[in-house]
Amino acid sequence: MKFFVDTADVAEIKDLAASGLLDGVTTNPSLIMKAGRPMFDVIKEICAIVPGPVSAETVATEHKKMLEEGRKLAKLAKNVAVKVPLTPDGLKTCKALSSEGIMVNVTLCFSAAQALLAAKAGASFISPFVGRLDDIGQDGFTVVEQLVRILRNYDYPAQVLVASVRSPMHLLRAAEIGAHVATLPFNVIKQTLAHPLTDIGLERFLADWHKTKQKI
Repeated sequence: MKFFVDTADVAEIKDLAASGLLDGVTTNPSLIMKAGRPMFDVIKEICAIVPGPVSAETVATEHKKMLEEGRKLAKLAKNVAVKVPLTPDGLKTCKALSSEGIMVNVTLCFSAAQALLAAKAGASFISPFVGRLDDIGQDGFTVVEQLVRILRNYDYPAQVLVASVRSPMHLLRAAEIGAHVATLPFNVIKQTLAHPLTDIGLERFLADWHKTKQKI
């Protein structure tokens, strides 16, 4: 399974890249706003750090303008994946960009039927938002499970990119189902790494080592 981090914070990205845990990055307008820097500068810097896909989102809602924005974003670096919404204009843009050899991440997916349309439009990644579905009382992972099966049934090249991940349990469910990618907030990756028994075990090992009065 591929791990993407959902952030535009360059310091967080560098930290994870050094650990070998990072396969890509997803950003969105809200994360760019938090970064407090020009979008193009942020995306270029991230793409130089991470060799894998870096999602950069269009903000237009009409196809012609969305396509124009997508092409500008794709020119920033070879590993940019242009992010478009799962709307009729978004799917038109997905088809046009993918036909030009540009990676496309179709975002804001909330049903397997929607996702099937994105796969047919040539999406490289399809992003079901599991946390937001949970928020309205639906099981987001039912959509993920259906989508993984549908893509396998028809050999679509699109990858399932599980988004709106809120906890390590979300990550575990995505992995058990067989999703290709999960994009995680930085704090969720840190939560996944942490376990009290790991801390206790390390503390005991170090205490015993100090008693030996040896050095490595």
